[in-house]
Amino acid sequence: MISPSPCLASDAAVFAAFVGLDWADQKHDVMLYDQRGGEAERSQLTHTPEAIDEWACGLRQRFGGRPIAVCFEQSPTTAARRCPAIAYALLKYDFLMLFPLPPSRLAAYRESFSNSGAKDDPTDAALLLDYVLRHRDQVRVWQPDTPATRELQLLAEARRDAVDQRTRFSNQLTAVLKRYFPQAVALVGCDVDTLLACDFLSRWPTLAAVQAAAPSTLRKFYYAHRCRQEERIAERLQLAQVAVPLTNDAALIQAGTLQVQYLVGQLRAILRAIQKFETRLKQLMEEHPDAALFLALPGAGAALAPRLLVAFGSDRQRFQTAAELQTLSGVAPVTKRSGKRRTVHRRWACPKFLLQTFHEFAMCSRKKSVWAKAFYLLQRSHGKGHHAALRSLAFKWIRILFRCWKTNIPYSEKRYLQSLQRSNAPLLAFLSAPAGA
Repeated sequence: MISPSPCLASDAAVFAAFVGLDWADQKHDVMLYDQRGGEAERSQLTHTPEAIDEWACGLRQRFGGRPIAVCFEQSPTTAARRCPAIAYALLKYDFLMLFPLPPSRLAAYRESFSNSGAKDDPTDAALLLDYVLRHRDQVRVWQPDTPATRELQLLAEARRDAVDQRTRFSNQLTAVLKRYFPQAVALVGCDVDTLLACDFLSRWPTLAAVQAAAPSTLRKFYYAHRCRQEERIAERLQLAQVAVPLTNDAALIQAGTLQVQYLVGQLRAILRAIQKFETRLKQLMEEHPDAALFLALPGAGAALAPRLLVAFGSDRQRFQTAAELQTLSGVAPVTKRSGKRRTVHRRWACPKFLLQTFHEFAMCSRKKSVWAKAFYLLQRSHGKGHHAALRSLAFKWIRILFRCWKTNIPYSEKRYLQSLQRSNAPLLAFLSAPAGA
């Protein structure tokens, strides 16, 4: 067992004790070091609300409510909704200061003591304790944001998950339809992940069912779903009338019909969930004091503005420089030097949802911001690929947004273009590029 090292002198006045906690699904291994001296105490905590509350209240009573540092394993690339349950459970105890440690760092620390590759939960708890004692300056305390901002974060991530699920099920539905009823894709307007498509396929899951329906019935259906372009309706009615079945295999058609009904049911539930998420996100943005800073951004929109808001958060002391967020998000590249060799590549270890947020915002901003489009074209002219150019644009956007966030001054396209003119920036030559570039 690793003996905990003496803590920093400044810690003696701050923390009454230090805890290394190796969490799991059913139980947690705990190592506690009392500042007053003695050996580290090993215990095991059952993952139940009652056991956690009893353990935390015991610490409060034992140490008089003084702060206690708790170090646990948590990947920086994990989305907020996938944070370990024990971390959220400990948030309600104000005297517990939580220090998350990335698994890769813990693994490297473990290997520095033993290269056998062996892993044991009690040993990891001891290592976490030792790390927070020796290297507390290398970890940052987890400061939860305001409840409104955290709800925005959780809902934004949940909405994105639902959108990904919608894409997955719509691809499956398209694949099934192409096996026995390919005309359905055109009859519902190419997008099978809409309420129109779900209602159409629920009512007419086969070509025979469509052809048995009267043209007036189909027309009425399209009108009820806000599809009222006569030319488009006429094309679909003509297709339904002259279409030839791809197959007459009864087994394939029957099995395909059941699959379609299942997938349509899944899509309906997902579409309802996305609508509820978006409604709540809109309500939260209307009430959030920082919403105006991000809703006014070119290309942000209702989906990306909440994600950008939670990327920065409400605590203006969370980031001291734009470089911190550029690095955390994975937008900043990684440089490796060895002898005469120097390579630069994209950063892989980063919160994927955060990187995705800035990447997608950079892509959307090209269509709404004159300078963003010019900057993208400038990067492409230097030989960068599409995604590398977008990351460069995101890198620049973070610097701009960081300034707006720190000063609480909304972004102004006009003001930024004027600053580019004053500095005679190289991208000015690309400002007059064709609209389709």
